[in-house]
Amino acid sequence: MIYKLSDFHFPDTAARLYPQNSQGQWQLEIGFGDGRFWAAHSVFEGALEGGSAFPANYLGVEISGSSLLKAQQKSKGKDQTANARVILTKMPADLLLRAVIPPASLSRIYVNFPDPWPKAGHSENRLLRRSFFELAADRLRLGGEIWFTTDHAEYFEFALEQARQTPFYQITQPEPPKAALQTKYAKKWESYGLEANHARFTVIAQPTAPQPWLEVFNYEDAMPHAIIDLKIHITDFEKTAFEKTVTRFGDTTIILLEVMQSVNRPMLHFLAHIEEAELTQEILIGVTLRDEGGALVRLEKFGSPIITAGVKKAVGAVTDYLEGRGAKVLMRAY
Repeated sequence: MIYKLSDFHFPDTAARLYPQNSQGQWQLEIGFGDGRFWAAHSVFEGALEGGSAFPANYLGVEISGSSLLKAQQKSKGKDQTANARVILTKMPADLLLRAVIPPASLSRIYVNFPDPWPKAGHSENRLLRRSFFELAADRLRLGGEIWFTTDHAEYFEFALEQARQTPFYQITQPEPPKAALQTKYAKKWESYGLEANHARFTVIAQPTAPQPWLEVFNYEDAMPHAIIDLKIHITDFEKTAFEKTVTRFGDTTIILLEVMQSVNRPMLHFLAHIEEAELTQEILIGVTLRDEGGALVRLEKFGSPIITAGVKKAVGAVTDYLEGRGAKVLMRAY
């Protein structure tokens, strides 16, 4: 089953997401690729444990749309009860972990062959950094585990060192699970003669201070917008000089990069770059004439933007930009 961002609550619960199996453990796979790992591992682990009255509830997160569709095809062969225990979604893993998963709720996190970002200076892009281990220790229950498998020896040692910088884990290095060695990347690197490294990070303590939440809003409840009197026709706006603007609110940075004129109707599109917490987005904010007068400034749904406090502030930044060029603000809702 594929979930859109708007299908989740912030935070959410396993009981709501998996009502047919509310007693099952909640497990997360980050970067599930084409879905091979869970398809094999769920069967193998169930056989190892002699079966269970409450099979694990699986949540898989990916940023690749094509991988999402391939994994969905693999889940279609399961029975209806199994399907009720499998949820796939497309979004950044950090966002899912921070905004959707409540504290002490996961029993396991699987990370198989993540991008190692091997070039010098790119290590801040790696998933398994200290900040991730701190957040994961809060979202996993005591005794919960991160299972990490990679063919990249340097990244493996990097992840171990990052985890050791926190007081939250006991680290062991058993053989990797059989299913991890059946994934697309495992097969690829095996053909090159490379071996997989595997570590398990078991939570032995949890952060005493709550990990910060990234508040996310649904389109229907919180579409940010404003109504303005432009004092100039939209078709004439392109004749005015646009200046790139940078606005900062605490740890949130908003950059209005450019403004474009619609080719089909009198409408402006502002391109905004937003950086907040561990999330970076580029969004479009539209300005359209209203039949009853004035113009509507609102977030466009193109690209499925994630509505956060930073996105609301970006709509406000466009409104302020237009106000600074003579528009009169009639109403703000962001």
